[in-house]
Amino acid sequence: MNHKLLGKDFALVVAGQIVSLFGNAILRFSLPLFLLRETGSSALFGAVTACSLLPMIVLSLLGGVLADRVNKRNIMVILDFSTAGIIAGFSILMGTAPAIPLFIVTLMLLYGISGTYQPAVQASIPALVAKDYILTASAIVNQIGSMANFIGPVIGGWIYGLWGLEPILEISVGCFALSAVMEIFIKIPFVKRPREKPALQIARQDLLEGCRFLRVDQPVFLKVSLIIAGLNLILSAMITVGIPVLTVEHLGFSDQLLGVAQGLLAAGGVLGGLLTALLGKRLQPERAYVFLILCAMLTLLMGAGMLWSNTPYLKYLILSGTGTAITIFSTMFSIQMLAVVQRETPEHLIGKVIACIMTLIMCAQPIGQLTYGIFLEQISAVPIITGAGAISMCIALYAKKVLSELGGVTSNG
Repeated sequence: MNHKLLGKDFALVVAGQIVSLFGNAILRFSLPLFLLRETGSSALFGAVTACSLLPMIVLSLLGGVLADRVNKRNIMVILDFSTAGIIAGFSILMGTAPAIPLFIVTLMLLYGISGTYQPAVQASIPALVAKDYILTASAIVNQIGSMANFIGPVIGGWIYGLWGLEPILEISVGCFALSAVMEIFIKIPFVKRPREKPALQIARQDLLEGCRFLRVDQPVFLKVSLIIAGLNLILSAMITVGIPVLTVEHLGFSDQLLGVAQGLLAAGGVLGGLLTALLGKRLQPERAYVFLILCAMLTLLMGAGMLWSNTPYLKYLILSGTGTAITIFSTMFSIQMLAVVQRETPEHLIGKVIACIMTLIMCAQPIGQLTYGIFLEQISAVPIITGAGAISMCIALYAKKVLSELGGVTSNG
């Protein structure tokens, strides 16, 4: 393995991700759960979750521009310190300000910062890691996020069930502050580009350049992005809204069991990242559609299991088990696609292109979350899950055609 993959700066990026993403995971688990417990409304839960994602979508574009024009380390440090400050402010206002507006504004700020932050992290990988190991490095970074999402809900559910929200807020503030301090010592190669125009004009020009690359130079990347957006609309939204609502409201289980279910889903992401890193070059991007077919089949199995079983605990196991397997295969698909983009995109465009792709992908998720929140209040879970499986299978079959084009891109690269 190339020494650059194990260098101090990449290790600090990984360490910072471990700490900040853990704080992020317990926070994202606890705040929506608190709202769901307080209101008992799946429609409100879905609406708040969807609204929270909107600034993340918009600001990820800004993050892409900043990642190519500002020192990526500075972006990470400033945003982690800002997140710690926002959580501290929320903790002070909770109990005095109106609850629902406070939660919406806080979640919007947190997701917006995350949208600005992630392009800097992803764009730093090619600057710190040799080209041959970008897939492995991307898998490691993705696995860190999945591991935090695995441990965070389990610990968050346990803490929340015993002591409520306040200690979770305190832990999150500490995590983000510590991450910011660690990131101060990262050295990421950076060449300052001249600024000859106003900032807004530069931002517009940079984003148009990223969009032009996707539309003209690599249209297959745009098609792949639309496929992932479709999966976000149908599968990711079902898992992020459906499983919490079904576990807490329909099956009546505790916060701790919901935390375990959410942790298992994240464990699927960990395992998917680990398998991608281990298999490495043996994975062929043009055959990654197989993972999407497996996701669709597992979703249909989830719907069938919910229909046939009358035992709440068995339904819980079916939801958690199939959801975990779906996460494994969808993670393996996503990492491969991201690695191809990172490897085949010119260095001066990476931040903008990733931001454009992330924005397109994320646009679908709030629509799906809002829709599932409303549907789960009006319709039983089985037809919703079965319909999601059928649509996912159509997306997977379309992906088979698109990924045959991707094989030509990677072979030329």
